[in-house]
Amino acid sequence: MLAAVTELHYGEQTLLGLNIASARRYPDFVAELEEASGQDVGHRACGTLAVAFDSDDRAQLRELHTFQQELGLECAWLTGRECRRLEPMLAPGVRGGLRVDGDHQVDPRRLAAALLTACERAGVDLHRARAERLLLDGDRATGVELTGGARLTAERTVLAAGSLSGRLAGVPDEVLPPVRPVKGQVLRLSVPERYAPFLSRTVRAVVRGGPVYLVPRENGELVVGATTEELGWDTTVTAGGVYELLRDAHELVPGITELPLVETCAGLRPGSPDNAPLLGPTALPGLLLATGHHRNGVLLTPITGDVMAEVLTSGELPPEARPFTPRRFAAAADAGAAPAVPAAPDAAPSPAQEQHT
Repeated sequence: MLAAVTELHYGEQTLLGLNIASARRYPDFVAELEEASGQDVGHRACGTLAVAFDSDDRAQLRELHTFQQELGLECAWLTGRECRRLEPMLAPGVRGGLRVDGDHQVDPRRLAAALLTACERAGVDLHRARAERLLLDGDRATGVELTGGARLTAERTVLAAGSLSGRLAGVPDEVLPPVRPVKGQVLRLSVPERYAPFLSRTVRAVVRGGPVYLVPRENGELVVGATTEELGWDTTVTAGGVYELLRDAHELVPGITELPLVETCAGLRPGSPDNAPLLGPTALPGLLLATGHHRNGVLLTPITGDVMAEVLTSGELPPEARPFTPRRFAAAADAGAAPAVPAAPDAAPSPAQEQHT
């Protein structure tokens, strides 16, 4: 989901600005990437429908709608009947919902594959090995040591290892990124032709207090997610996690139980203390960060690339990224307060590679 608007929560205006700026970049980013790679990344400008099941959910969604309008975001309130007219597979009990046409979607697996292909075609030298240790020369980062002892030296090193960004050996404690793993279990189902079209857009709701979303792909895949579990480095797919996702998805769209279940998986989101990304230079010369994106990593891909390209070439962090400097945590610690960046709403095999779910 590229859901800058429907992922909004109170107190997240600063992060919202970054999310929307990245969402606006997506069409041009996709066009450039598909041309460079020759691959389709599954980008769809299909919108999102967030629905409510009971009076409490409806009241909460109404409050969110008011907040979104106050911020000038484009969204429309629909009755339950209007929601079911848009998506006939919705349960009869839907009480109302928000239609957000500006929210889009992309297939993260195809996106990652296209990025790799585009990099290879552009002549990027890829070292497919584990980064074991940051290399230091005095008070400056000078590259990394790989498994097997090979060393790669560089004037500047970007640590972008997802949930494992805080575990790279050799990084001084004072600049070690405070990134934690946040587990998410995801299901993938297949929509047979006899059921198509099953859903025309992303549908999401809060069921029994837990968020659930269904993302229909053009290739007939239906993604159901995702749990949010603070369980350290555990990536086990559990019966309870699968059951809860299917149960809540069934409340939302009863017909889902007729679809074949083709995959279950679990990954680790990189969460920071305020669940907002860490972008740009650290206090250690030569070391920069691009991590801590939590639930918004895929959404923030275009702007993260632009921000890091700007700071690497000019030495200046763009204005939109300055609230997300890694140094905000050190400054907050010195002041004895929490960082002032709003919190975000939403297993890598090695510190050099992030797992995408």
